[in-house]
Amino acid sequence: MNRLLILGCGYVGSAVAWRAVDEGREVTAVTRNPEKAAALAATGVHAVVADLAGSDWHGQVGREFESVLNCVAAGGGGVEGYRRSYLEGMRSVLAWLRGADVGTLVYTSSTSVYAQDGGVRVDESMPVEGRNDTAQILVETENLLRNASAAERANLRRWFILRLAGIYGPERHSLLDAIRSGYTSLPGTGGHRLNLAHRDDIVDAIFACLDASPKVRDQVFNVADDAPATKHEVAVWMASQLGKTAPVLSGEPTGGSRGKVPDRIIANGRIKEVLGWAPAHPTFREGYAEILKQD
Repeated sequence: MNRLLILGCGYVGSAVAWRAVDEGREVTAVTRNPEKAAALAATGVHAVVADLAGSDWHGQVGREFESVLNCVAAGGGGVEGYRRSYLEGMRSVLAWLRGADVGTLVYTSSTSVYAQDGGVRVDESMPVEGRNDTAQILVETENLLRNASAAERANLRRWFILRLAGIYGPERHSLLDAIRSGYTSLPGTGGHRLNLAHRDDIVDAIFACLDASPKVRDQVFNVADDAPATKHEVAVWMASQLGKTAPVLSGEPTGGSRGKVPDRIIANGRIKEVLGWAPAHPTFREGYAEILKQD
């Protein structure tokens, strides 16, 4: 049986788990949340409650997996929360790998590792620097995997890093909710482009990596839709669909402590060319129209 280990089973990880179970894969998941673990167990997942950054889970999940997905989230706590979940979490994964037998490891990073701004097109060849402290932690986490020692890599046949654009999907659509609630003013600059990826397209990208030809290995891919649109364009479209007045964008940063959201175009050509992936929701319109029908 194809065995899959999911480390961090939140919004994306849970969707991967559900699909994997439906496909007949044997799924083990590590999560910090006991309620999430119970919900996963009810669907046929072997759920382990543990902190990824610790080592308690090492002896509870087994050692042989065709596939491992590390899609942990910060879970709050600011910079230190990021450091523990991502950086210390990856260190724990690499320590576990020394005694494991794994075919494919997929790690979900973020396009926030790119610092580029000014409307430029950003592909995987661009330098990564991280535009703030949390993004820099994601860069360091990627580098831990990319530069893993021979001992840490001895029992891992290949890895993939997926740099995810802004995630949205069922039950995750704050801008749509704000406009539906009648907000007439929202933070943000209307002219900067939103690079988005629907949750289900991200799940498809993960499975494209897990099931890729053995010849494809050790690659970094951007995961984003085909047509980034300005926040103004997205807000106006949403308002028209909801029969609401389009909100005014204040020009204030939307990222809080993360600061100004950069304006750039995240290119998705490499994953299309190498793995044959293509988003089922090529623009925000298809994705949010689907959400509106479900609501």
